[in-house]
Amino acid sequence: MLSKYHWWRDAVIYQVYVRSFLDSTGDGIGDLAGVRAGLPYLKKLGVDGIWLSPFYPSPQHDHGYDVADYRDVDPVFGDLDEFDQLMAAARRLGIKVLLDIVPNHCSSEHPWFREALDSPPGSPARARFHFAAGRGPDGSEPPNNWHAMFGGPAWTRVADGQWYLHMFTPEQPDWNWRNPEIADEFERTLRFWLDRGVDGFRIDVAAGLFKHPDLPDSDDPEADARTRDSVNPLAWNQPEVHDVWRRWRAICEEYGDRDGRERLLVGEVSVPTAREHALYVRPDELHQAFFFDLLGAPWDADAFRKVIAEAMQDIAGTGSTVTWVLNNHDQVRTVTRYGEPATEGSGLGAARARAAALLMLALPGAAYIYQGEELGLPEVVDLPDDVLTDPIFRRTGSRARIRDGCRVPLPWSGQASPFGFTSGAEGAKPWLPQPEYFAEYATDRALADTRSFWHLYRDGLQLRKSLPQLGEGPLEWLDSPPGVLAFTRGDGLVCAVNFGTANAPTPVPGTPLLSSGPCPPGVLPGATAAWWLNDL
Repeated sequence: MLSKYHWWRDAVIYQVYVRSFLDSTGDGIGDLAGVRAGLPYLKKLGVDGIWLSPFYPSPQHDHGYDVADYRDVDPVFGDLDEFDQLMAAARRLGIKVLLDIVPNHCSSEHPWFREALDSPPGSPARARFHFAAGRGPDGSEPPNNWHAMFGGPAWTRVADGQWYLHMFTPEQPDWNWRNPEIADEFERTLRFWLDRGVDGFRIDVAAGLFKHPDLPDSDDPEADARTRDSVNPLAWNQPEVHDVWRRWRAICEEYGDRDGRERLLVGEVSVPTAREHALYVRPDELHQAFFFDLLGAPWDADAFRKVIAEAMQDIAGTGSTVTWVLNNHDQVRTVTRYGEPATEGSGLGAARARAAALLMLALPGAAYIYQGEELGLPEVVDLPDDVLTDPIFRRTGSRARIRDGCRVPLPWSGQASPFGFTSGAEGAKPWLPQPEYFAEYATDRALADTRSFWHLYRDGLQLRKSLPQLGEGPLEWLDSPPGVLAFTRGDGLVCAVNFGTANAPTPVPGTPLLSSGPCPPGVLPGATAAWWLNDL
């Protein structure tokens, strides 16, 4: 049954990658106190809430997605008292706070996994994970042919000859969700943070968790496991996972019924089709799930229209709304992804990224903004090998899919690194080096320049809050020239995007309320989006 509190249906959430947001201590790593200091900036931008990347105790083999303790704060980020101060500050500013929870796997340093390694085969401690005998006459071959998402085999052998499963890295053993102890432990974790006032959770690998009970071989072990359409179906999207989300939804509803504040569950659901995606957001499961098809679509009007139409059709009637996203901490930054190959991602990529931002903010449903997108930051593509920390690089030796380039710490002010990111000791260095050209993207410059990405996002967010046509509601397509998408929202709000390079006629007359670039009367330039109010 749907709750009556629905702030999340058209919310705009800002993803804070904590270690790269703002450093309050001078150690070069962002922290919770830095997030608290940055809240007024986010309030001014106009977002409804923030999603915090994992800050739990962790050996940081995958920057916090290898959790050693789900109910504490890693000292590098602060402590529970600092977390409580952050929550209080966010509440005063009216900013919702979502935590990133990682239920598919933990750290190899988690006490339960250390106990499993110290226990014999067949023990209750090992039953919390996926331990199995190897194949071959001496058990020296992995139990099956599965590949890990970050490269290499999905199994590691331990001293007594058994193997354990890890769909990411050996430092991230997968939980065995067929063991009821795991569900009970995560319920305790949810309640711990809900009792501290959080507004919900972003759920990592939400389609994972359950593996085929027989752990059989894959028909296509060489498939690229990091591509949405080729995830291992034996380790992904198993039907039992939906019972977990029903249980978690019931917990959130319990808290909402108690105090009138609805808690949100938004899942990282990577499945091949919008129809499968819709199964995760039925009225008694997750409130929302990221719809990644827009992020993955090429810069093409027909491709974008197809993605938007399928999402609207398949998610309609589930009780949810579409959760749009153009970027996150795992993807190449939008400016670079849409641009010509260039270190600084300027020109065409920037124009397209600005247009895509207005398009996303005009669509029905919720939107998530990755930190730095509001500054137009490009991907840092030339980080030296010796500073790279992504486990994908460590396991494969390839730079092809590494994620460090979108995680370089934000520039806040000044002309040289650390650009106001880190304070404290003189000469403190950010955990990843910032290029010199980041000076052009610093927040102080962005706020001072009314033509900046920041002002585009801020103006779009203000109109989204003030205009009843935006946010949740209907969308109707308008006839438009080739290469142009145009649609109406509600009563007379028109959005159009020119995906081409040549000028196109505007769908309606008059001066736009907001445009991503210069928009002369009657003309929609290439790589430009605009909004109009019009009495159709």
